[in-house]
Amino acid sequence: MSNEQKVTRKLRAIFSADVKGYSVLMADDEVSTIQTLKDYRNFMSTCIEQRGGRIVDAVGDNLLAEFDSAVDAVQCAVEVQKGLRDKNQELPEDKKMEFRIGINIADVIEDGDRIFGDGVNVAARIESLADAGGICVSRSTYDQIKNKLELSFDYYGEHKVKNIKEPVRVYKILLGPTIDYESITGETLELPDKPSVAVLPFKNLSGDPGQEFFSDGFTEDIITALAKINRAFLLSFLPGVVIALVLAPWVTRTPSPASRA
Repeated sequence: MSNEQKVTRKLRAIFSADVKGYSVLMADDEVSTIQTLKDYRNFMSTCIEQRGGRIVDAVGDNLLAEFDSAVDAVQCAVEVQKGLRDKNQELPEDKKMEFRIGINIADVIEDGDRIFGDGVNVAARIESLADAGGICVSRSTYDQIKNKLELSFDYYGEHKVKNIKEPVRVYKILLGPTIDYESITGETLELPDKPSVAVLPFKNLSGDPGQEFFSDGFTEDIITALAKINRAFLLSFLPGVVIALVLAPWVTRTPSPASRA
């Protein structure tokens, strides 16, 4: 009889999250930070349970959960980030708490209520690549959800992560800004009656912060050039909110009776 201990393995979508800048928040105000963390973690727990997930561990500012479905895991992550973004609107700038989330599909070892394996480590590593308030997913996760969810993705390249032999392909989910124009202006904005062009900031992928001026300048040059086209409606977004350039299709709209008159 073999002396090798039998282990239970299962394929899971692994959801890893932590707070960006948690140490700074704690150093500034421990009591307020702990209260906010409890509130946000309760919100996350509710979202996870509603999507059929299970919290595996929650130590410090970290949270680890597992899902049977990659789709459920990603939908949960999107709901969490959008919900926490709304919650942060109620806090002063120096009290805002933003989580980073990483999701990976992998075979894991189950030991009681805990899960182990390289797949768990990968989820934690790609989580650290996410922006504050953002979501990163592995290639295995992306392949499962790309045709099932109406989300936009940015390929973030291959990354060598700690204690993992092969580079990990990472994708960022583009959540985009949430702006309630009606509450700001007090009125409902109508769509323009002419072709629309949206210019979204480019992201500096060089890894050198000193090159930010190049990507920002490129975006500004495009905005300046397009602003000279009188036949088009131009909309530019705040830097850092989105990371791509999108040109809306030229759409011909049928004039209303009032406009014909």
